[in-house]
Amino acid sequence: MRVKTSVTLPSALLAEIDKLDTNRSAFLERAAMAQLEKITKAKRDARDLEIINRCADQLNREAEEFLEFQELPF
Repeated sequence: MRVKTSVTLPSALLAEIDKLDTNRSAFLERAAMAQLEKITKAKRDARDLEIINRCADQLNREAEEFLEFQELPF
């Protein structure tokens, strides 16, 4: 379902959009979706990094034990 809305944008920005696409609504929809995907990915990456950092010491100990067992330099 589509909902009509109104936004105020600088005329220079609209001129740039018009150079790229004759359908402003479609352009702005794609831009909004791309930005939402970017934000979602950044949040997911931050959450993953927090998990990795929280587990890093344990993972490093396990790696060192493995390398010692294999008698590989580390």
